Amino acid sequence: MGLRKSLIWVTAAFALCVSNAHAEPLAKQLFGAKRTASSHKAAAFGSYARGCASGLKQLPETGPTWQAMRLSRNRNWGHPQLIDFAIKLSREARKHGWAGLYFGDFSQPRGGPMLSGHRSHQIGLDADIWLYPVSKLNLSRNARENISAISMRRSNGAFVNSRWTRAHHEIVKAAAKDKRVARIFIFPGAKVQMCNDEKGNKKWLRKVRPWWGHHYHFHVRLACPKDSKGCVNQDPPPAGDGCAEAQQWVNNILNPPPPPKNPPKVKPRREYRLGDLPQACQQVLVSN
Repeated sequence: MGLRKSLIWVTAAFALCVSNAHAEPLAKQLFGAKRTASSHKAAAFGSYARGCASGLKQLPETGPTWQAMRLSRNRNWGHPQLIDFAIKLSREARKHGWAGLYFGDFSQPRGGPMLSGHRSHQIGLDADIWLYPVSKLNLSRNARENISAISMRRSNGAFVNSRWTRAHHEIVKAAAKDKRVARIFIFPGAKVQMCNDEKGNKKWLRKVRPWWGHHYHFHVRLACPKDSKGCVNQDPPPAGDGCAEAQQWVNNILNPPPPPKNPPKVKPRREYRLGDLPQACQQVLVSN
């Protein structure tokens, strides 16, 4: 084969590969279409924002101390440890005057990228828990689709508002003290408020991390279960209670620092395809 023909063949082969790559469905379309979990043993594969999960369990829509919200999304699935954690925390909420908890998104039946919303929640170890002070647990399916969550922030997240109570503090504290929990995300003002109000040991506050947008709910992330060998933990939080760092977030909200002169260009996030996920996710996807 001459050089010219070789170049033509290589170019054509490359174009075919590119074409096939773009023809492959997005991973979120594949995982979002699954309505039930896989029949394998419960396991998490990959990382919180790039992975999948087998053997997930569905949180019952309603229990003695909880209700799952936005049922049409079919995102009330999690690793058995996450389901156990959520139910136990809902019982704890009763000790502080609430009827229980409203649970938002956990994961899809087989984890993986979601059709909309979250970048994480992909391996069955993330849960959104409403900051709504629950007084009743008899919401209809329709009500659960339409009821509004309640914001707890003031001044763009620098402070809590008048709806924040000691019960919120104690429920987040109970979640953080569970040994299975790796991190909790909540808006900066809430973290600072808890730092100021906690008079006992503040060690648990290390897990509570300030993050944008988490003023209607707090986000709990469990560490990888010991028997999930393909699961990748997030790096642990920095040492200390993190209160000074949270205060700096608040300071920056109230007095924003000047923007950098030459900000780095932010590359748009690429949508994952099945080949971008851990290899085990292919089996998770096709199994019964």
